[in-house]
Amino acid sequence: MSGRRRKILTVAAVAVSAALAAAGCSSSSPSSGQAKAVKGGTVTVGVIDGAAPNYIWPFEPIADSSVVNKQDFQWMLYRPLYMFGNNGNSVTVNYPLSTGAAPVYSDGGKTVTIHMKGWKWSNGETVDAADVAFYLNLLKAEKANYVGYSPGGLPDNLASFDVTSTDTIVLHLTKAYAPTWFTYNELAMITPFPLAWDVTKAGAKPGSGGCSTSPAKCAAVYKFLSAQAKEPSSYGSSPIWGVVDGPWKLTAFNDTGNDTFVPNKSYSGQPKPSVSKLQYVSYTTDTAEYTALKAGALDVAAIGVGIPPEDLPHKPAGSALPANNPLGTNYNLQPFYSYAIAYAEYNFDNPTYGPVFRQLYFRQALAYLSDQEGMSKAVYQGYAYPTTGPVPPKPANQFAPAVESANGGAGPYPYNPAKAKQLLTSHGWQVVSGVLTCEVPAKCGAGVTKGLQAKFTMDYTTGFGSLASQVAVYKSDASKAGIQISLIGQSFSTMLGEINNTNKSWVMGDVSGWAYDGPGFLPTGEPLFQSGGAANDGRYSNPEMDSLIKGVQTNSSLSLFHQWATYTAQQLPFLWMPQSYFIQPVKSTLHGVTFNPYYTFLPEYWYLTK
Repeated sequence: MSGRRRKILTVAAVAVSAALAAAGCSSSSPSSGQAKAVKGGTVTVGVIDGAAPNYIWPFEPIADSSVVNKQDFQWMLYRPLYMFGNNGNSVTVNYPLSTGAAPVYSDGGKTVTIHMKGWKWSNGETVDAADVAFYLNLLKAEKANYVGYSPGGLPDNLASFDVTSTDTIVLHLTKAYAPTWFTYNELAMITPFPLAWDVTKAGAKPGSGGCSTSPAKCAAVYKFLSAQAKEPSSYGSSPIWGVVDGPWKLTAFNDTGNDTFVPNKSYSGQPKPSVSKLQYVSYTTDTAEYTALKAGALDVAAIGVGIPPEDLPHKPAGSALPANNPLGTNYNLQPFYSYAIAYAEYNFDNPTYGPVFRQLYFRQALAYLSDQEGMSKAVYQGYAYPTTGPVPPKPANQFAPAVESANGGAGPYPYNPAKAKQLLTSHGWQVVSGVLTCEVPAKCGAGVTKGLQAKFTMDYTTGFGSLASQVAVYKSDASKAGIQISLIGQSFSTMLGEINNTNKSWVMGDVSGWAYDGPGFLPTGEPLFQSGGAANDGRYSNPEMDSLIKGVQTNSSLSLFHQWATYTAQQLPFLWMPQSYFIQPVKSTLHGVTFNPYYTFLPEYWYLTK
């Protein structure tokens, strides 16, 4: 899951936050006043093997982009210029937790002034304007290697910048942008890098690489840091990665997920961590983790996993939580709604099936075969809802266009196998020997050859029983139209390495979806839908889409935003799938734990009681 805008969104964010607050109240929340808080102690957090942190440097390529790498790992150690979300339900920028003060826009939105707060790195360096310049120079030199880059965005829209004082940097943009869009989508990319990283070899003098002063000198620095980031066995002992400005330091690391964090005593922000150690504990599957929870051997279930849906009683009407707690009084339960959409992806560049997926009618047929309501009930026990477009449908927000709630919430393409068959036969396809086959190429579409059979492979992430069940349901429903799907289960890390825009061999893939949790924190579509977008794994390309995306970057009109979102919902660049929400158990002796819709992970707020 990953990653990833305008003035009017600040109003929406408040509405979203309020809706989440209402949805997130748990009837089983503890009363902290009933137990005495204790300083210190060890807290254990679950992770699923294959979906554990595996990339430490906050300049990750698409193959290493995920929530577990960003929010659950990098942000604990290295704080971005601007933090988003809080230890609650907020979906806005969090300036108190940010290393920079609120940006100041001038010249109609073409100039951005950023003042740093003077926080400290653990080696004594100051988190200052030079650290921001270091990042910007590296991004200019190596933008193709960073997941957050989208053509036309940073650094393309940065004409120049000036470090005017130790704590001030001024950005001069190529044109005026809406301030909230630029803050939430562009400035959100920036993580100050310490001069201790501006080196080309271990032990070199901080800043000797020269990247912090000139992008021309960044190639060698990037090569060194990238190589260091590919050596996870050294993460816990590395003098490079040991320079942190976040609230935590890493003392032990294993890429299967058994990692140990302790408080960073040099952390400048508030609050300081209360617990003395945070331990990630790896489990092979969510089922294995649930067994540990039943035994009381874990404090917090894997973030964004929670109790497996198959182990939950069916969701009662009118309640976000189950009527009965399957873990008993040892745990309190909280609903966790992520600001996310779920989907399977098409490879529009696949040499055999890419021409098929480029046909809108065929994508419409595939959508009519997706029984999202049925999956929500059968697979997720009711703890899910349909994805019907690019804007998360829950919590309710002003950015979701009317078309996404059409047909009783099923969107523009409700489950209808008969409609799918009619679309396919009217475009030259027939079921031959049990397999949907193109019989009339002139109707099938450009590049689709006579005799081509609709026999697709679909990769999906293993370790999660619900996802395996979801793709199995879709395979069965697709077969009703003669479409044969072969399912290929792979680990999350393997999937990220395969389902990307440089690999033409995969056909369809379900990596679960996209959370608007950075680098873009508001639901516009640059990374996912823009031609050349870093997270546009299937290489979807549509000039009208590109034009609409560019329009919402500079124009704060809500109607223009709805025009983009409606077009995207109708064009189906993805095969929408149900978005589940999670039932997260927390040990009853652990307090201060919340689950932010941006996946913002802040264990420095946690504390234990006797």
